[in-house]
Amino acid sequence: MKIVVPAERKPGERRVAIVPETIKRLRAKGVEVAVEAGAGEPAGFRDSDYRDAGASLDSSLASLLASADLVVQINVPDVERVRAVRSGAAFMSLLFPLIQKDLVAAMRDASLTAVSLDRIPRTTIAQSMDVLSSQSTCAGYAAVILAAHELRKLFPLLMTAAGRINPARVMILGAGVAGLQAIGISRRLGAVVQAYDVRSVVKEQIESLGATFIDTGIKEDAQTADGYAKEVSEENQRRANEVIAKHLENTDVCITTALIPGRPAPRLVTAEMAKRMPTGSVIVDLAAEQGGNCELTKPGEKVVVDGITILGPTDLPSHVPYDASQMFSRNVEKLITYLLRDGKLEFDFSKEIVRGSVVTHEGKVVDPQVAELFSGPAA
Repeated sequence: MKIVVPAERKPGERRVAIVPETIKRLRAKGVEVAVEAGAGEPAGFRDSDYRDAGASLDSSLASLLASADLVVQINVPDVERVRAVRSGAAFMSLLFPLIQKDLVAAMRDASLTAVSLDRIPRTTIAQSMDVLSSQSTCAGYAAVILAAHELRKLFPLLMTAAGRINPARVMILGAGVAGLQAIGISRRLGAVVQAYDVRSVVKEQIESLGATFIDTGIKEDAQTADGYAKEVSEENQRRANEVIAKHLENTDVCITTALIPGRPAPRLVTAEMAKRMPTGSVIVDLAAEQGGNCELTKPGEKVVVDGITILGPTDLPSHVPYDASQMFSRNVEKLITYLLRDGKLEFDFSKEIVRGSVVTHEGKVVDPQVAELFSGPAA
């Protein structure tokens, strides 16, 4: 079996889907790996590192895609790239198929087996394959570093000959993987941290990291059976925003991470709430690509309104591309190994991970939820 790793084309992207250390282990399983020349350079992996690991290098993306049994990349591909892959091959990447109908149709029509890494089930056996969690870890870290760079104050409490420097006050909205990582890094930098999440179960996790849980008084526990957050009622969201607004008035840095799978990001910070923050405060919106948790967020841009800086980064894991690539690559390796049988990929739909992550197979849309987009039953 031949795996092809193309260079990422998304602007600002510096990660690579598979790194040399992973190639060594895949080669030991009898898998051939071909990498587009220069694909790893932005992340810190030279072409010579790939050759030493046993991969072949090719500067022609077209020939690579045409020869692949499996294409592995990080970001959602464009339709042109999908059409360049030979019929019957497999494609593995982030796909977000519920909002990529044209892409799903192209993969179906090309008879590709589309493996959507963002739909890996949240089960114990799949934890090592969870690219969303690994990349959110990197995003949470990078968000705090970005905020600290923009803030006009120091993060830690300092007692100096020039007097006392009070610690920065940080608020984290959304305590998933990225939020919890942001809490931990903010605490390590010496900030006073408070956090909020609609899932009451994370209160203990927030407090275990040394942060204060913001209690809005809402009893609704907005958690799905898979552990993700879900939308709360309009009234409860309004009440939560009132509490958040009061805390924001004394907050130097607000990092928002709230996402709902398959839905626009919930609006947690209105323009009015943001403007009431202290002058010089910073908001880092990790949900920028999904519409933003802050009303003032512009994806990929830095906005300054009434002295408040709002950042809408869409490439945070790429701020630490070496380690982000390492983690992504290890996740992918575990999934490939799980699917390998006698040197080939086997898609056994009796297995939960296969059912959860495979969107198209043998010319059909096989994911029931995605199939509904096409007004027909799943195959």
